[in-house]
Amino acid sequence: MEEGTSKSPTHSCGTDGPYTDAYQWDTREDCEVRQILDRIGDKWSLLVIALLDRRRLRFTELRREIDGVSQRMLTVTLRQLERDGLVHRTVHAVVPPRVDYELTSLGVTLHETIQALVMWTESHQNEIAAARAAYDARTAAAANAQ
Repeated sequence: MEEGTSKSPTHSCGTDGPYTDAYQWDTREDCEVRQILDRIGDKWSLLVIALLDRRRLRFTELRREIDGVSQRMLTVTLRQLERDGLVHRTVHAVVPPRVDYELTSLGVTLHETIQALVMWTESHQNEIAAARAAYDARTAAAANAQ
């Protein structure tokens, strides 16, 4: 195999050419872009980022606000967001220990991007609902025809 040739047929990180945009989200598990998108796209991360908008919250406050998240999952999510530089963790030397979380400046920029996506969703929710209803009706008709 030639030097620089990928062993993976879906490899495209760093590839220049006419289809670069189509490959910006590499499907390989070890691609950093994919890893970052997986992180910020999961439901717990999105909720944490939304809740920390312009405020600092304690772990227990976050857990109380996020319906359905386990203590372990929230801990894992916060650690990963901290590792990615999106959340800052402050430990206060008191008894019992107090830990606060807040968005970093990088996290604030991500929140702005997420907010744009939420606004798009709100603007188009009726169109999406109509498309879903039409799809469901077509699927049901096709199932009944068989």
